[in-house]
Amino acid sequence: MDFILNPWPWYVSGPLIAIVMALLLYFGKTFGMSSNLRTLCAIGGAGKFSDFFKFKWKDQLWNLTVVLGAIIGGFIAVHFLSNDSGTALNPNTMTELQHMGFKNPGANLVPDEIFSLEALASAKTLILLVVGGLLVGFGTRYAGGCTSGHAITGLSSLQMPSLIAVIGFFIGGLIMANLILPLIF
Repeated sequence: MDFILNPWPWYVSGPLIAIVMALLLYFGKTFGMSSNLRTLCAIGGAGKFSDFFKFKWKDQLWNLTVVLGAIIGGFIAVHFLSNDSGTALNPNTMTELQHMGFKNPGANLVPDEIFSLEALASAKTLILLVVGGLLVGFGTRYAGGCTSGHAITGLSSLQMPSLIAVIGFFIGGLIMANLILPLIF
């Protein structure tokens, strides 16, 4: 039972993702989480205000099922299939995060200093979440997809734009983690 409660190694989770991608390619589908926001906006009537949302959104209902499955699966994983072991971090990373004000880096999957309900009472946290969300939304739209869409679907179907996008994601992540994050905290 410990196997299912611990994080799965890459040689288990990677092939499972590959099997899902092969099935999607076989059935002529592409996977991407961010495209569901466009679908939800189209369902809500955003097509009255922008041509971007005028498309056959009913053809994308299967992708909303994937989102629903991810939400349900995430809930089950957190509440029933987790051993609260935290995240193994490099000791140097833990020291750096503690210097930035994070009390228990690695104790949770995400830091309580940003993602707890108590943290929402802080103006700094709200600004970070709103500005961060807007930047992610803009970047996703500008890049034609999110990290999962480009890194999983795009790379598995050998799309050159996805390779360029993924390289950009890694460069942006390195800049954020090493240059900008220390300035914020």
